[in-house]
Amino acid sequence: MSFAVACPCGSGEPYPTCCGPLHAGARQAQTPEQLMRSRYSAFARRDADYLLRTWHPRTRPAALDLDDGTTWTALEVHEAVGDEVLFTARYRTPSGPEAMTERSRFALRGGRWFYVDGRTD
Repeated sequence: MSFAVACPCGSGEPYPTCCGPLHAGARQAQTPEQLMRSRYSAFARRDADYLLRTWHPRTRPAALDLDDGTTWTALEVHEAVGDEVLFTARYRTPSGPEAMTERSRFALRGGRWFYVDGRTD
């Protein structure tokens, strides 16, 4: 019997049925929270292409260099209201464990959700 790896987003679902289809382009995020969770998973899996594809064209950087020394360890969503999601992402660097709290903003464009920007606390 084989068990699928849990999704990094913390949903408790297996990656192949949770964020995997979004990363593969087989499905689109239906809510800002779902997009934010899938983007966290993309950071954890170092999927820069997905992060850039889901970044609003108005605020998207030309390139994204993900730090190989960062390991994303946990995600906690505090609230998701309208087009904003407040969350804490925990990660580990060579210096030790750290956490980042961000209020992310999203926009619906052409029937798809995109990350616009975020404000960290």
